[in-house]
Amino acid sequence: MKLSGNTIFITGGTSGIGRALAEAFHRKGNKVIVSGRRKALLDDVANTNPGIDTVELDVDDPAQIQNVANELITKYPSLNVVINNAGIMPFDDVTGPFDDAQAVHLINTNLLGPARISGAFVEHLKTRPEAVIINNSSVVAYIPMAMAALYSATKAAIHSYSLSQRFALRETSVRVLEIAPPWVDTDLVHKSGDPRAMQVEPFIAEIMALLESATTEVVVEAARQLRTSAGPNEHGIVDYFNQMILDNPLPTP
Repeated sequence: MKLSGNTIFITGGTSGIGRALAEAFHRKGNKVIVSGRRKALLDDVANTNPGIDTVELDVDDPAQIQNVANELITKYPSLNVVINNAGIMPFDDVTGPFDDAQAVHLINTNLLGPARISGAFVEHLKTRPEAVIINNSSVVAYIPMAMAALYSATKAAIHSYSLSQRFALRETSVRVLEIAPPWVDTDLVHKSGDPRAMQVEPFIAEIMALLESATTEVVVEAARQLRTSAGPNEHGIVDYFNQMILDNPLPTP
């Protein structure tokens, strides 16, 4: 995709990967609009980055998604890039009782949110000569993390959805890209400086370099081993990966 001259809408753009992507695209001369649930964080993004616009949006709310989409399409008719970045990562325990409320919120946010956002913008995107939908998944879409089993499943679903979406839009002007991050040191888990996590700045720098020529998936070098481990022989890798996490627990607040 071209890296400048776009009008870009990014969900979940108030922190972490979403904010860093927004700021990187802003620096390259794109018009960037970010959404988030908390006005104070949106205000901080706008104040720190003059020229970035913001809109309040909870991607768990389908009516609000449609209203925001209508508002943005009217206000920014040149909008040609939608980045589905908003997501949450609660840990779960598949060996114990099921937390139905947490699961519904997770699926609404991580899976139905991107699908609804895409559906709300896709007809407009088809009118643009060059348009892109970017879905943010994760390497745990391919090698799941047992302590976040349902989160991993939603990311696997986003990968599958992106494959279908890419094929279905193949004869339109809309391209579909999937970013599959490794563990990046953000508040999605718990920002801690853990040396096993990739820092945001080098991650974004590598992503921006890869996006320019990407046609399907965007996978940084630190994520490539887990991405390529999926397949018929993945069972041993899944066991090894999850045992390593048990032996070296993730940081907690």
